[in-house]
Amino acid sequence: MRLVILGATGQVGWQLVQQAPSGVEVIPIARQGTAVTLDLEDLEAIPKVLKTLQPDVVINAAAYTAVDQAEQEPERAQRINGTAVGLLAETLATVGGLLIHYSTDYVFAGHQSRPYRETDATAPLNAYGYSKWLGEQAIATHHPAHLILRTSWIYDLRGKNFLRTMVRLAQTRPLVRVVADQIGTPTAAPFIAQVTYQLLERWQADSSLRGLYHLTPRGSTSWYGFAAKIFDHLRARGYATATLEAIPSSEYPTPARRPAFSTLNCEKLEAVLGTPLPPWEAVLEPLLDQLDPQSVL
Repeated sequence: MRLVILGATGQVGWQLVQQAPSGVEVIPIARQGTAVTLDLEDLEAIPKVLKTLQPDVVINAAAYTAVDQAEQEPERAQRINGTAVGLLAETLATVGGLLIHYSTDYVFAGHQSRPYRETDATAPLNAYGYSKWLGEQAIATHHPAHLILRTSWIYDLRGKNFLRTMVRLAQTRPLVRVVADQIGTPTAAPFIAQVTYQLLERWQADSSLRGLYHLTPRGSTSWYGFAAKIFDHLRARGYATATLEAIPSSEYPTPARRPAFSTLNCEKLEAVLGTPLPPWEAVLEPLLDQLDPQSVL
């Protein structure tokens, strides 16, 4: 199998490269720093690269992810997350091969109180969510052999993310105020890569596997609840931490509106995997154990 990983230097992409199964030819691709490079804003380059490489599987972990900045440059977000993704799908429909693509909980408005299923209506509140929704639609339109994996609140030990930010602020500020009225599920990049490869293994056994799936651990929390877990871990290891205060989102205005509730129902994915997914706390704990708090300062 020849596997192309786009966005190979990002949080999820890097984990995909690290966890790639043996016996698979992996071609990591990023905008820079890889032997083969590709910028998804260069629309003409997309079909050229894929037709040259002739991959059996493309995992697209590349995206425009600056949620607030997207409000100022929605066209750029749509070009990368929508138009470019559509070109990936169109080209793979010609070349042949599976497209695995990551989307977001932000395609939902967040007005309901039960976890969102794949069949629930989408209604993005912000430009980023809309651009990711465009990508989903483009894939579904152009290439039947696809797996679209919606996930949420991604973090890792590397890169720019909530976990690393909270560890840094806990050690450098007297008070940290975190929003407590947005509910979702923290999802670790290593976990996303692990489950992606479990799905890929099942696709190899049955190539009719395709469609849209939600991929997060079980359970949900607020950003405040996520931060509290991180702070508790730091204190348990003897680190002095800031005072943590819960606030409403009205006290932390951002350019982009976020859904108040965006927990994803992952029963469809669990049925394919044949096993329950772990709770988000169990996914977080081993990463916290590996974390050197000094490394984020």
